[in-house]
Amino acid sequence: MSMFFSAEIHDWASWGNIFRSIEAWTPLIRNIFEKEKIPSGHIGNLTAGTNAVFKVDDYVVKIFAPKEAGFSGTDLQTEAAAMKHALSLGVSIPKLVTTGKIEDKYFFEYMIMEYINGRGFDEAAAKFSGEEKYAFGRRLRNTTGLLNKPCRQENMIDVIRNTENNRRWDKYSETFRRERLEHINKYNYTEKVFVHGDLCGDNILVANNGEITIIDFADAVMAPAIYEHALVASELFAFEKPFLHGYFGEYNPEELAALCFNGLLIHDFGGDIVEHRIAKADEFKNLADLRGRIITLLCG
Repeated sequence: MSMFFSAEIHDWASWGNIFRSIEAWTPLIRNIFEKEKIPSGHIGNLTAGTNAVFKVDDYVVKIFAPKEAGFSGTDLQTEAAAMKHALSLGVSIPKLVTTGKIEDKYFFEYMIMEYINGRGFDEAAAKFSGEEKYAFGRRLRNTTGLLNKPCRQENMIDVIRNTENNRRWDKYSETFRRERLEHINKYNYTEKVFVHGDLCGDNILVANNGEITIIDFADAVMAPAIYEHALVASELFAFEKPFLHGYFGEYNPEELAALCFNGLLIHDFGGDIVEHRIAKADEFKNLADLRGRIITLLCG
């Protein structure tokens, strides 16, 4: 059997070395498109988080990390089901053209989607006026309002049950980690709903008319709605008031701080988000310190 992929994948580091390489993936991508009877032209890079993602003319191809990479994240079936569910709720997402599997040097799963011609959130927001930030916040809240509904999705991670296994908090002090788990076990989290899970700047495309398209459902899970809202407030909006007022309305800072606090503690990316947007892990003595810093950011 001919091998179209020749690079070596034997752990997460080796995957990280090649997952954005156009040269390494071009033969396999050509073969996939030929197999699916889709013309393939210029292959270019797109922002990729975990999997290999490339633009091929008017399409996007995502090739999932094989088992040899040592990654146990979302698989093709789960992400495709999440996209189908989001579409059924009326959320604007890229059209899923096809999905498939291919046995080459490694066993690869892939999906091909339409390419959406829009600006990423970070690029678009850099030119927003205060009013435009407020309007975007309201528009995004309408979108998450469509998404964050109870649903029955098989094979989706239950984040509350998975909190003890979240390694992103390992860099925090023993006291902080212990208090985090105690708080989660005592706190009365609300009904779990469908959430995108990673509404960061890379995963939101903004059209010239302001319309929003959501991409990359690899981190969709069942979780309390604050799981989504906390990431939007802290990571996407970086606690910036015009965005927050659009998204949350006329909020009480202490109440919004509690929402962010409780949402980040259970979020799969929470430990990293806190470091990115609030303070370094070794600066936190305990949970009260985290809550206080969030209140300060919201009141500043």
